[in-house]
Amino acid sequence: MAPETETLIKMTGKKIINFTPTGTQPTRLNSNAPLSPSEIVEEVHFAFELGITVVHLHARDEDFLNTWRVDVYKDIIDGVRKHCPGLPVCVSLTGRHFPEFEKRSAVLELMPDMGSLTMSSLNFPKAASINEPDMIIQLIERMDKYGVVPEIECFDSGMLNYTNYLIKKGILKGPHYINVILGNLYNGQSDLSTVASILVNKPQDSVMCLGGIGKDQMKANMLGLLYADGVRIGLEDNLYYKDKDLATNAKLLQRLRRIMYDLDLEVMSPKEFVSLGYANKINPSRKK
Repeated sequence: MAPETETLIKMTGKKIINFTPTGTQPTRLNSNAPLSPSEIVEEVHFAFELGITVVHLHARDEDFLNTWRVDVYKDIIDGVRKHCPGLPVCVSLTGRHFPEFEKRSAVLELMPDMGSLTMSSLNFPKAASINEPDMIIQLIERMDKYGVVPEIECFDSGMLNYTNYLIKKGILKGPHYINVILGNLYNGQSDLSTVASILVNKPQDSVMCLGGIGKDQMKANMLGLLYADGVRIGLEDNLYYKDKDLATNAKLLQRLRRIMYDLDLEVMSPKEFVSLGYANKINPSRKK
């Protein structure tokens, strides 16, 4: 990592907040998550004014079902760029509902700043997310074509090992952004020994944020604030505030900001994040 990056992250104490407002699982019945394009834009705008670093977007169609459609993503991205100027936009390239490469990668033609890249297949309690090695390579190549920075997603140390392998091979080019998502039954948990084994293998020229699923979101976020470069937070990963009290994105973010205030931690601004290289590399409208 370049000395100026080390200075910005390590010396100033500024932390990345990666905001994930929707995800694939929330519905009208089980959550307070925004589902329509206008709702998503409104919540991102609120979060932007409160203070976040980057937003990670999923799209829903007219029936609030998960969609890969470029026209729906365009409405969301245009709205975010209009109301949250300078905020880096990451889009989901998940194959959880649409495994075909052309569907997973279609949104890249909109030239977002970042695109999610899960580094292996994994199980969830009721489904699997399939990410074959060839698919991972194809997504990296398509992101390179459109100037998109991979938002690397690791659920355990094995996925991070594969990340380091692709970096060594020159397939993944820096700077690298990594989300480590803890608490999935089948992967890494939010305990100190697991987190320590991951942090010690963090690649050079990278930033790493910690997120957690369900009740592990708060644990992972605390560890991310104390030992990593920031956090991933939002209703994509956790629908509850405490016990069975349904959360809102606002309540989750406000609680995080209170904790950061008490720890004397500042939020890394979108502009500072972009200055580290986490923005679309060829989009002519991207002011860096």
